[in-house]
Amino acid sequence: MNTKSEGTGIRIRSLLWVALFAALTAVGGVIRIPTPPVPITLQTFFVYLAGDIIGSKKGAASQGLFLALGLMGVPVFSMGGGPAYILQPTFGYILGFPVAAWVIGTFIERLGRPVRYWEWLLINGAGGIVILCMGVIYLYVNMNVIVHKDLSWIHALWSGVLIFVPGEAVKIASAAALARRLRPLVARE
Repeated sequence: MNTKSEGTGIRIRSLLWVALFAALTAVGGVIRIPTPPVPITLQTFFVYLAGDIIGSKKGAASQGLFLALGLMGVPVFSMGGGPAYILQPTFGYILGFPVAAWVIGTFIERLGRPVRYWEWLLINGAGGIVILCMGVIYLYVNMNVIVHKDLSWIHALWSGVLIFVPGEAVKIASAAALARRLRPLVARE
């Protein structure tokens, strides 16, 4: 095989990984538990895996693709899609997806060695913190400025962060366990 076709094959595989994780994140939004104002979904599980398995650039690209598709009107977000979705109180969490995948992938790449399980937990936890921080800030601003509904920081933290901590802990641990097994297989390609 010549170098040109090898490079093309690598680019195609990269694009397929990006598309796969964008699609998995969309599927994760279909599986949801409605909790006002922010539903519980499996989307963040796939954000963690994107950063864990395909790295910072491709992981962020997959979540950027997911975000772009949703804003173009493809109903990939947990409550639909379209440009008006930026007015949804939950949009800040989605904005955090590419950033979180990038943060996770960057930490793993900088280690430069096999990652221990407890390190996966901490790294995925950092990604979760990014998503929850961006989400709760957007939730607070959205509810108070756009919706004109008084929402205190305490209520925003409760309904936008604390209620999700147990579920996020399970998703973080599950993603870490799965990533330990899958990353070495993907890295060999």
